[in-house]
Amino acid sequence: MKQGLHPENYRMVAFKDMSNDDVFLTKSTVDTKETLEVDGVEYPLFKLEISRTSHPFYTGKSKLVDTAGRIDKFKNKYAKFKK
Repeated sequence: MKQGLHPENYRMVAFKDMSNDDVFLTKSTVDTKETLEVDGVEYPLFKLEISRTSHPFYTGKSKLVDTAGRIDKFKNKYAKFKK
């Protein structure tokens, strides 16, 4: 096998799902600037928008999130093309 191909900085990292505040630990090489304390131990923190605990495929629930009125923005943008 080729030497020096794989990163050497594997460590435990806390991944936090920001939509439901679920936190899970796994080994990763991701660069982080924040930390989070889990069970009295401080881990590097990586924030996720969606994970297995909030994704509709895994939860079986779908939710409509209309961030910043995307539908209204679309309607207003193309209203000038109505006849």
